[in-house]
Amino acid sequence: MAVSMRDLDSAFQGAGQKAGLEIWRIENFRPVPVPKSSHGKFFTGDSYVILQTTALKSGSLRHDIHYWLGKDTSQDEAGVAAIKTVELDAALGGRAVQYREVQGHETEKFLSYFKPCIIPQEGGVASGFKHAEAMEHQTHLFVCRGKHVVHVNEVPFARSSLNHDDIFILDTKSKIFQFNGSNSSIQERAKALEVVQYIKDTYHDGKCEVAAVEDGKMMADAETGEFWGFFGGFAPLPRKTASDEDKTDVSFPTKLFHVEKGRAEPVEADSLTRELLDTNKCYILDCGVEVFIWMGRNTSLDERKRASGAAEELVRAAERPKSLIVRVIEGFETVMFKSKFESWPQTTNVTVSEDGRGKVAALLRRQGVNVNGLLKTAPVKEEPQPYIDVTGNLQVWSVNDQEKILIPAANQSKFYSGGCYIFQYSYSGEDREEYLIGTWFGKKSVEEERASAISLVSKMVESLKFLPSQARIYEGNEPIQFFSIFQSFIVFKGGHSSGYKKYIAENELPDETCKEDGVALFRVQGSGPDNMQAIQVEPVASSLNSSYCYILHNDSSVFTWSGNLTTSEDQELIERQLDLIKPNMQSKPQKEGSESEQFWDLLGGKSEYPSQKLAREAESDPHLFSCIFSKGNLKVSEIYNFTQDDLMTEDIFILDTHSEIFVWVGQQVDSKSKLQALCIGEKFLENDFLLKKSSCETPIYIVMEGSEPPFFTRFFTWDSAKSSMHGNSFQRKLAIVKNGGTPLLDKPKRRTPVSYGGRSSVPDKSQRSRSMSFSPDRVRVRGRSPAFNALAANFESPNARNLSTPPPVVRKVYPKSVSPDSAKLASKSAAIAALTAGFEQPPPARQVIMPRSVKVSTEAPKLTPESNSKEKPISIRIESLTIQEDVKEGEAEDEEGLPIYPYERLKVNSPDPVTEIDVTKRETYLSAAEFREKFGMAKDAFYKLPKWKQNKLKMALQLF
Repeated sequence: MAVSMRDLDSAFQGAGQKAGLEIWRIENFRPVPVPKSSHGKFFTGDSYVILQTTALKSGSLRHDIHYWLGKDTSQDEAGVAAIKTVELDAALGGRAVQYREVQGHETEKFLSYFKPCIIPQEGGVASGFKHAEAMEHQTHLFVCRGKHVVHVNEVPFARSSLNHDDIFILDTKSKIFQFNGSNSSIQERAKALEVVQYIKDTYHDGKCEVAAVEDGKMMADAETGEFWGFFGGFAPLPRKTASDEDKTDVSFPTKLFHVEKGRAEPVEADSLTRELLDTNKCYILDCGVEVFIWMGRNTSLDERKRASGAAEELVRAAERPKSLIVRVIEGFETVMFKSKFESWPQTTNVTVSEDGRGKVAALLRRQGVNVNGLLKTAPVKEEPQPYIDVTGNLQVWSVNDQEKILIPAANQSKFYSGGCYIFQYSYSGEDREEYLIGTWFGKKSVEEERASAISLVSKMVESLKFLPSQARIYEGNEPIQFFSIFQSFIVFKGGHSSGYKKYIAENELPDETCKEDGVALFRVQGSGPDNMQAIQVEPVASSLNSSYCYILHNDSSVFTWSGNLTTSEDQELIERQLDLIKPNMQSKPQKEGSESEQFWDLLGGKSEYPSQKLAREAESDPHLFSCIFSKGNLKVSEIYNFTQDDLMTEDIFILDTHSEIFVWVGQQVDSKSKLQALCIGEKFLENDFLLKKSSCETPIYIVMEGSEPPFFTRFFTWDSAKSSMHGNSFQRKLAIVKNGGTPLLDKPKRRTPVSYGGRSSVPDKSQRSRSMSFSPDRVRVRGRSPAFNALAANFESPNARNLSTPPPVVRKVYPKSVSPDSAKLASKSAAIAALTAGFEQPPPARQVIMPRSVKVSTEAPKLTPESNSKEKPISIRIESLTIQEDVKEGEAEDEEGLPIYPYERLKVNSPDPVTEIDVTKRETYLSAAEFREKFGMAKDAFYKLPKWKQNKLKMALQLF
């Protein structure tokens, strides 16, 4: 489209250069800017042009243009608003989506800019009306409709306006009443309360009473009686009569027209396909309540204006529903428009460049206008953050048929591509322990074991009263949270589960399971020691990539290979992973371009290979959807410009970030629907509502209200107090409105959230909660106190390695594993003494001590995945200890006169247990000397410890 200076109204110069809202009112047939202080104030006799500019993650700006027509605006003003909208789009480069908004029938997207609502005032400029002057408060009656955004319309102040289906707000001089029709939903009532708050703040300076009146209560209380007094007393309400607003012609046939010389001519076609649209023409797609204008890239500004006029004439015809007009440009069609066609290609042969914007920018620049925001900027590159405390406790199970087998800590980050795994991760939340339970499915895993894994996880979550967040993750699509939890993650080919073995046997497939004496090639990737992976790939030269480092080995040789495009950080990761994959062999470094013949021989000879990094799904701008799932069918509705307040406790919502999706489940959702949450997420990906060809293996999280993890809340301005409230949505909002805007809690407010590198701040690596210094002789587990290490060392397998331990300043990254024969274990009592001593030692300055829990056993567990889960070694879990936490003072009970028994008979698993004692206080039956020997302190000192610390010590001694 050619751009001419005469086509650009001076009022639009510089518009749309930065994110935000801009509004113009049509005055004397010209657009006049509306000051920000008056945004959201509309007059029924006027027409407006509204521009919403959104900054996208890609670095570009998205523009949505709306023109709003008051119910009393003149036809001439409405026509000017429509034409000026097309001109504004031209000034922005011809990419904006344009919407026609009619008072009382606004789109949800438009209303989302002015939450909670707009209430147009009588008056106008060119219409001949005078704006309403400040006067004595008059009583008004409003009807409210909508679950997610509220359409507010003033109705006559009469009993006949009321009905059982809607919600009404009666605004009097001293009190605002909300009347809830008996057939209205809780969500509609809650949203209407936001309108009540708006009226209170806007028209009463926040100084008036608020009352909620329930339909059917008769004169049960004083406020109900007061409400009906304004209507002359109570009387039965009439049935709701169907109005034009309620009539929608669902059977209206979809028709396609092309515009010739300002007239709409029908297009004859058996079905709607993209091929019907010509880039040199404008088209009208009439869907009844929605009318779309499609404008080809090569059409002129005058042609687009004539197409808009033809659409306006079409919707003014008699015997048709109230219609929304949306104008879209070729190459920038909305999802709703594309969904009307039977087929729409993922990519079209449309040349989309910055040319149009560049010409406009050049014209404006000559006039001295700053046009920096008009052109695309480079996207902001941010280091991916896990947004989760990575120092918690991790447990992993492999799935074998229908049972799960606990994997020892030393092997819990080693997965097989033919297997299914379950992981449970607990970490410190704001005021309690939080849980993330999930599944990981290898690319070669079998469907039966995937189903078993999902069923087992459902039972685990249900047993914890649906509090944990859940995750469903596929190999190759792991999110940053998953990698950061595991830190060092290795994926081997093949598998050991009976399901995998049976599958390859039945299909006569070779067993690819990695063997110590076989040839294996691993691609090493990651961003650092807290996020590094080694993925086994085919041992052939074509598997190499110049952007990665690799480990190649057979039974007698180990090679490390560094691509020319790798960094020193990438090469450091090789050494870390090498010590996990082949810890006892000296490697032979290979640089791309100077490899040895032996290296190529192991790979079967040279061949071509790529140099670009493997593309992963990038996070895009998030979209929030409300969901209705019934009889296997999923219906969704997008919520624009969403906030935390849009999450209703009675409903299920989906947050789509393209790289991940979150299924948020409210507290008031029934148990059956909670169990269907994963199915809802899978159905969402399957239906591809945004038409972006998302993979069905995109990570899915299930998030329960009140237990939202930080990697979910980062997409909102989150208030933990709101998610901690009890009651339904209406009860919660009513408490906030009556309490002056402050949430009332049924439980103490959570502590201030910990920063995990979220949007507000990205902590420096030196401040992260893990220890970064140790000696080669003593491995310092991240974040653990010396006392904790002393205790853990007594029970951990000597071969169990902390895979994320930073390297010493020596040749090898990790110290060699200590063999069982050379390991000298300290006594258990000494470890307990060291632990208790640590309670009284203040932590080093600025060090956050958040140790990962460790499973402790007196016998090293077997490392084979096939171990029977029922034959578990006696183990104890020492959960995270925050030493800075204040010690609550408590008085020990008077234990005089109790019988004394030896420690061996008081243990939980004693072969000769003592009977007729209080089993919750076994330690009280120890003599003072034996108590001090075992606990490393006197009884009175022990009982001054917090209860949870007492229990941890008792668990360590098998007395709890």
